[in-house]
Amino acid sequence: MKSVQCIIQALVIMLFFFLLATSQVLAGGINYFSDVSVEIISDERGFLTKHAAGFGNNHARRSYVVARDDERYRIRVRNRSNARIGLVIAVDGRNIISGSKSYLRSQERMYILGPYETAEYEGWRIGRNRVNRFYFTGMSDSYAASWGDYSAMGVIAVAAYKSRHRNMFRYKDEQKKRPLDRPGANSRGQDPGTGFGETEWSPSITVQFTPQDMPVAKEFIKYEWRSTLCKRGVVRCRNKRMRNNRNRFWPDPSHDDGFAPFPGLAPWPLR
Repeated sequence: MKSVQCIIQALVIMLFFFLLATSQVLAGGINYFSDVSVEIISDERGFLTKHAAGFGNNHARRSYVVARDDERYRIRVRNRSNARIGLVIAVDGRNIISGSKSYLRSQERMYILGPYETAEYEGWRIGRNRVNRFYFTGMSDSYAASWGDYSAMGVIAVAAYKSRHRNMFRYKDEQKKRPLDRPGANSRGQDPGTGFGETEWSPSITVQFTPQDMPVAKEFIKYEWRSTLCKRGVVRCRNKRMRNNRNRFWPDPSHDDGFAPFPGLAPWPLR
């Protein structure tokens, strides 16, 4: 009897440590995002509300934001960790530093963010001290479309990399900006994209950073016109017609005269 009790106690102890280890692994996966936060900030509306897409995971977070035509925006990234991180940032599938097609890989051009630092990235970098602003526009007016690239239109993507080595280099981006010119006309009535806007002063420096091969976290933010997100049910809109809310056992009385209709002529859509 004692041997049976010992076996049961041993199994209980093993189960306890297994559950503890599993919870730590799961927590570790979720905590990848506790050190890095990504926000989209509109020049007009401030922080854009993110609506969870519902198909992310422990290594890739996905959400929607509402875009407005001709609206300037910037990407704010905060590093809450005590180590430097490298950021590969792509808009519409193009690396915002090099302009090249991005696969969010460690070999690409990246920004470096120091421990506990926050930085804002507001345009396509065209030189050491200048960027051209991001703004929401029609797809045909987007920077990616000018390269014939529609493969990742409407998506802002950030991949965060840890360094292979610990060192004392520090990145700092002075936030001094000076508008130099204005963009051309925008396209409307299309799916959204990000344009190549006016040039602004944005000094940067080069630092030494060797990233690990794999990112610790990725974030994808899909921007869409409000009307599109209304139709998809991502945001609640007053004028939205709730087509999917009809109850098969509770038809609209205004369409029911109490008699069986002829085949194929149902008074309301059957679902």
